[in-house]
Amino acid sequence: MDRPKVIINAAMSVDGKIALVGGKRIKISDEEDFKRVHKMRASVDAILVGINTILKDDPKLTVKEKYVANAKNPVRVVLDSKLRIPKNARVLNSIAKTIIATTENAKIRELNAEIVICGKDKVDLKCLLNELWKRGIKSVMVEGGGTVISSFLRENLVDELNVFVGSLVIGGGAPSLVEGIGAKNENEVIRLKFLECKPLGSGILLRYGVRDEDIVE
Repeated sequence: MDRPKVIINAAMSVDGKIALVGGKRIKISDEEDFKRVHKMRASVDAILVGINTILKDDPKLTVKEKYVANAKNPVRVVLDSKLRIPKNARVLNSIAKTIIATTENAKIRELNAEIVICGKDKVDLKCLLNELWKRGIKSVMVEGGGTVISSFLRENLVDELNVFVGSLVIGGGAPSLVEGIGAKNENEVIRLKFLECKPLGSGILLRYGVRDEDIVE
C-alpha cells in the first residue's frame, strides 16, 4: 500500500450533523475532545480538509500548545480543485508547511504553499495520497467537511473513522458527517468494523475500522 494511513476524525450531533443549517459552524466538541483532537494532530504527519472548510471557518490546522506542549505541527493539506483559497487564509501562514492539492484546469497562483496538481477537473485522491507518500507522509488525518469525508469513504481510502458524538440535536437539512450521493440500495452501504465506544467529556467517542470488501466504488 503506497499511500499513507488515512484516519477520518470529526465531531457530530446525536442526529449526525456537523454544522447548523446553511453550514454555519457550531461548537460540538468539548474541552476533553479538543484535547484528544490536538493529541491526534500531533501524532500524524498531515491534516487534510476541503476548500469549503477553509472558506467557512478559516482554521490554522495546527496543534495548540494549550493541549500538547512542544508538539511538531503536521503538514496541512487543502483540497482546492479551482485554487480558490484566499491569500490571507490562516492555513497559509508560516507556522507549518502547507500543500494545496489542485487540478490541471486551475489557474496557478503564487501562494505560501506547495501546489500539487492531481487530476483534470477534480482532485484525484489516489494520486494525491501517492504524492504525499513520496514526500514521506505516512499518516493523514482527514477533518472534513462532509463531502470530503464521503469521497474518501466511497473511494475506499479510509483505514479508521473516529467520531465524537456531542450531546445535542441540530435536525433539519444541516450538513451531515457524510455528504455526497447516499446509498440507493443495500449493496452501496459502507460497512464499518466496530473498534471502540467510550464516554468522553460531555459526549461519546466512537471508533471504527473500515471494511474494504464492503465498500462499493
